Amino acid sequence: MKYDVIVIGAGPAGTTFARITAEKGMNVLVLDKRKELGEPVRCAEGLGRREVDIQGLILPKEVISTDIKGSRIVSPSGHELIWEDEEATGWVLERKMFDRWLAELAVEKGARIRTYTRVLDLIKENGKIKGVIASHQGEESYEIEADLVVSAEGMESIIARKAGFKTFSALSEVDTCYQYEMQPYNHRNLIELYLGNEIAKRGYVWVFPKGKNKANVGIGIGGHLTNAVKGGSLKGADPKILLDKFIKQSPELKDSSTLQDFGGVISVGAPIDEFVADNFMVIGTAARQVDPIHGGGIARSMEAARIAAGVAAEAKKKNDYSKKTLSEYEKIWRKGPGKILEKRLLFRKVLEKFSDADLDYIIKNITQEDLKDVMAGNFFRPVMKLLKGNPGLLKVLGALIS
Repeated sequence: MKYDVIVIGAGPAGTTFARITAEKGMNVLVLDKRKELGEPVRCAEGLGRREVDIQGLILPKEVISTDIKGSRIVSPSGHELIWEDEEATGWVLERKMFDRWLAELAVEKGARIRTYTRVLDLIKENGKIKGVIASHQGEESYEIEADLVVSAEGMESIIARKAGFKTFSALSEVDTCYQYEMQPYNHRNLIELYLGNEIAKRGYVWVFPKGKNKANVGIGIGGHLTNAVKGGSLKGADPKILLDKFIKQSPELKDSSTLQDFGGVISVGAPIDEFVADNFMVIGTAARQVDPIHGGGIARSMEAARIAAGVAAEAKKKNDYSKKTLSEYEKIWRKGPGKILEKRLLFRKVLEKFSDADLDYIIKNITQEDLKDVMAGNFFRPVMKLLKGNPGLLKVLGALIS
């Protein structure tokens, strides 16, 4: 068995890469360890309109749970900021249906997908990556050759590590999360974010509305702040306990039923140092190409996959999958999306330093336009506005304008 490219992982990054490269004439195989694509759901299922527009895709109705018209951000004492404009619109998905749809698009373009197939190791010949060793349904392993191997494995990124990439994340660079799907919840088609150190240490509680009066209700807190055994006792915060406390105190949620619950870890740190090697690429969450403010990875993964696929197709034309040729993907990404995420990571680190009183002041005194600037990485005007009313914030906010 021989392919131009083997993609490990059939999430949004893997299937987007497969769809584009197959459309450009590459012989593509996607391997995924799950029995069923899209399961289990391990995210809040939000997707902004911008990335879908860039991809030139039109979402079918069955993958959309509900439309999103904006966001509602709530401070520790209850001050709220509503952000409603075109840039804040999008959808909460039915993730299982969405992932399956992306996979079907890739197959329609000529890619081949195998589920329930675990990649165990890489084939190497004289130090050169030549393909993968895989096993279907836990049966005897076999070899599949390819000119290019792409890791779209998500946070686990086991094969990327075997290829020599440093994908380990420190606890301070991840959030530990817990989420319920709950019903009933009468929402306003707004994503709701609740801030405060008592609510979620170095994080927030989210409520992502879904159709039929449902919602994904979750929490993310700094991984280094969560429970760890020290001297025989548990120290730190427990995301599930904090989420249960929030729900119990919420008039809208305290009597709702839970239809599903799960936990997980998301990256909120910097991307990995390198994305390519000879005959190998890393894309999406495996490369930590994730929004460091909220940990959202769907749109960022699809964006990175689109760039990587274009470079891979050019490498196919040249029959050259060297690191030098593939590094064009990394250059394009770091000059574009990477610059945006760099600013957002700086903002996330500044957010960590705010007290609850600071958060109350900020949410009470900024506008939708201020927030729009901040999310675009344009900090100067909003920061100067806040410093005018509270010069004491300079110690924290100064990093954004230095």
